[in-house]
Amino acid sequence: MNVKTLPNNVVIAEVINMLKTCERVVLPVKGYSMNPFIVGGRDSVELVKPLKPLKDYDVVLAWVDGCRYVVHRIIALDGDQVTLMGDGNLNIYEHCRVDEVVAVAEYVVKPNGERRYLYTNGRLRAARWWRSWLPVRRWLLAVYRRTLLKLNITV
Repeated sequence: MNVKTLPNNVVIAEVINMLKTCERVVLPVKGYSMNPFIVGGRDSVELVKPLKPLKDYDVVLAWVDGCRYVVHRIIALDGDQVTLMGDGNLNIYEHCRVDEVVAVAEYVVKPNGERRYLYTNGRLRAARWWRSWLPVRRWLLAVYRRTLLKLNITV
């Protein structure tokens, strides 16, 4: 199978363009900033236009800090200001305005095509728990990378 890798800016520009006419767009995720809930290089996210008001714990595609797009979780909303952080990040926060949120991820799409809704009560509870464990997240992520990820166990 021939695989062609495109630069992020090209892919994101196409996703934004497709969201103008399509109801949903699936975007493969790169990187590890959303571990353990979304695994880069393996999972994809199913994106929709943000039609409802944004809320804490939404996973969004946003233009942050005036320089790049990320798929990260909203951790705070203050008027027009949005603060984001990847689940796999330890102390990196990004900022944008509400109008710079391009899409909301509704589902994680696994390699076998299985779609998992991101906002079930259990998943939201897990995201809140994960955020509360920020001080020890470094060690939890290390264990995750060394064991569960290698065994291909998904959250």
